[in-house]
Amino acid sequence: MIEIEVETDDWTAALPEVEAVVERAATAALGRIEGDVVVLLTDNAAVRDLNGRFRDKDKPTNVLSFPAPESAAPHLGDIVLAYGVCADEAVAQKKTLADHLSHLVVHGVLHLLGRDHEDDAEAEEMEAEEREILAGIGVADPYAADAESAD
Repeated sequence: MIEIEVETDDWTAALPEVEAVVERAATAALGRIEGDVVVLLTDNAAVRDLNGRFRDKDKPTNVLSFPAPESAAPHLGDIVLAYGVCADEAVAQKKTLADHLSHLVVHGVLHLLGRDHEDDAEAEEMEAEEREILAGIGVADPYAADAESAD
């Protein structure tokens, strides 16, 4: 089950179908894995607070993932997204908010499933998995612009 909580109206004002976008992306990322995920759509201030408390970083970020302990099964964990950061990134990267949100939800769910990007090999593997999942729901490669600028 995917539970979506919209704490900041900016999300629905900018993207009226925000809950459907999140549901589709999270479901695609889970694939055949059974489990519950909570997605909180909030603002920069709330994410900044969480980022400071749990990661010692006094700034907002686009997405935070909080994997649940195994004893909480079937709950896999929580994902929190900051509207301002996500919206600004979408504009800067010339992506729709829906596509960028889809990418970040997939990214967050993969973290809940144990994927990471601490080193180059892990990052490449995780990015490839993200590309495949996103292609399956009709979202373009989120890393295409990065690859073009590296050429």
